[in-house]
Amino acid sequence: MVDRRLLDGAELSKLGVAQVHSPRTIPCERNHLVASFLSDDHFSAAHDALAADAGFQNAIANVTLGVQFDVSNGPEGDVTYYLDIADGRATTAKGPLESADVTVSSEYETSTAISKGELNVQMAFMTGKIKVGGNMAKIMMHQNVLNDYARVLSGLDVEY
Repeated sequence: MVDRRLLDGAELSKLGVAQVHSPRTIPCERNHLVASFLSDDHFSAAHDALAADAGFQNAIANVTLGVQFDVSNGPEGDVTYYLDIADGRATTAKGPLESADVTVSSEYETSTAISKGELNVQMAFMTGKIKVGGNMAKIMMHQNVLNDYARVLSGLDVEY
């Protein structure tokens, strides 16, 4: 059952929620938190989901790739985050990636559509909804990695 009241720490503790990581985390039911899109909690959940997904782990084997995403016109302003893949591990987090191979820029609306699985990355690129700069050959060579990244993230419980 969903309880839509704002709960303080004591009330959350009574419900079995051990810790709320940020004010952008939304309690929705016992022992279950929904992260707000592009929040720190969203990236924490994304990191865990990517690490647990066998398909994504297979896709990143022997890949070295750094992608910075710049999302503009979001409800809380512009957000920069990244996907960094090396040595069979992937990290995704807020902030810039110093040595990005590629930079992908989009509006918040496009980013949410990709996150929800309503728009695929290739279609967004072909229709000009995302702009890609940097090493185009490298990003084309690893399209499957970005597709798997989007697939895994589209399965997260996210509040938009």
